[in-house]
Amino acid sequence: MVAVSGYPPADRTSFKCDLMSFKESYNLAKILARKIKDSGNLPDMIIAIGRGGYVPARLICDFLLFDNLTTIKIEHYKGAADIQEMATLRFPLSVDISSKKILVVDDVTDTGKTLRVAVEYLESLKPAEIKTAVLQHKICSDFVPDYYAKKIVKWRWIIYPWAAYEDLAGFAENIIGERTLTTRQICNEFDSRYTISLKQSNLTEILEDLNARGSIDHIYGDEDALWRKVNLVK
Repeated sequence: MVAVSGYPPADRTSFKCDLMSFKESYNLAKILARKIKDSGNLPDMIIAIGRGGYVPARLICDFLLFDNLTTIKIEHYKGAADIQEMATLRFPLSVDISSKKILVVDDVTDTGKTLRVAVEYLESLKPAEIKTAVLQHKICSDFVPDYYAKKIVKWRWIIYPWAAYEDLAGFAENIIGERTLTTRQICNEFDSRYTISLKQSNLTEILEDLNARGSIDHIYGDEDALWRKVNLVK
């Protein structure tokens, strides 16, 4: 079992993951919307942070019967917990928010850098007010959002259903690394490294997509398929 603490692991090759369902995510969004509604301070506009905040923001709009939704995109994680040194604004806002009350929505706070960059950027556009909201807030984050549905005390990587396939593909590539492994071996390492239990049939679909993309090679073994990084030197 992977050890869990309140802070991200220094070793990014092995850590606990929570694979969230759509039902769990939907319920968190409903709780979050209720907290926003109960505050009595509804926004003039909701801004989703792409890509993780797209679905949560849309759900919150649904629960609030609210339709003024737009988006910006900020890049921090490249996928599979592969963090970049800095969060950067990729796609800026396309509408005027001056003198408006803004609610910024993302899926989770991990380092807090994504929300911090978003707020600093949006402040330059002179809104009347900026509030922030996430489904889950990790206490290790340097940024504390105004609203969150759930507090995460023991750090783990959270995989939301709208990013699960991409994250699992990234983890598969990390597991293979510079080795040649069977599907069963990769499945076993998903469990031992990330506490994720996968059916071999589901993993095979991911591996075949990585193969089609040119990321890994597919070699047929005697009993099981073998997978290795493309252009791996023997």
